[in-house]
Amino acid sequence: MLEPAPGDIRVLVVDDHPVVRQGLRSFLSSREGIEVVGEAADGEAALGELRRLRPDVVLMDLVMPGAGGVAAIRRITAEYPEVRTLVLTSFSSEDDVIPAVAAGAVGYLLKDVAPVELEAAVRAAFRREATLSPAVMTRVMAEVARSSATTAELDGLTPREIDVLRLLAAGRSNRALATELYVSERTVKAHVSNILAKLHVTDRTQAALWAVRHGLGPST
Repeated sequence: MLEPAPGDIRVLVVDDHPVVRQGLRSFLSSREGIEVVGEAADGEAALGELRRLRPDVVLMDLVMPGAGGVAAIRRITAEYPEVRTLVLTSFSSEDDVIPAVAAGAVGYLLKDVAPVELEAAVRAAFRREATLSPAVMTRVMAEVARSSATTAELDGLTPREIDVLRLLAAGRSNRALATELYVSERTVKAHVSNILAKLHVTDRTQAALWAVRHGLGPST
């Protein structure tokens, strides 16, 4: 294999299908200024190759045997912040997209992407610019909207109401809430009523579920 020229974008391809890796290597290495310097079949192997080869961009599938893509992205982001990870996968569900982006992926493409768009995404990743497939963008924007709504709802709660909500999520009764917060049960009932109205839920069970879903549960 020819050594990459100085200034080439060094790419590590990570996919558990050899034919996919071969195709990506063949295409990307044919593009000026891009060189595939290595391949790996899973996340753990990718980390080993990354330490050895020091690529600029990791082109990563998500679903692989052993250490999956999201776990690998998280480790790459933590241990090699200078390396940019670009996801190339067949999956566009929210359960795949949001964890990958949250783990530090700078781009997320589906495998039906046009070759010219893949090349552009690799170059964009090298520049630390985000590239998202349209279907993926829809998922991300929906999550941003939900997060904004959650922030607005939390901002609408007083510190004491947040304390009450945490204890509701832990399954406390009104009497237990009153004891822990050193207030009367009547005051607790008023706080609970305000919380239900602000969160637009109908009962304390729904409020407790909302709290757990948004990180205010007893494990936090």
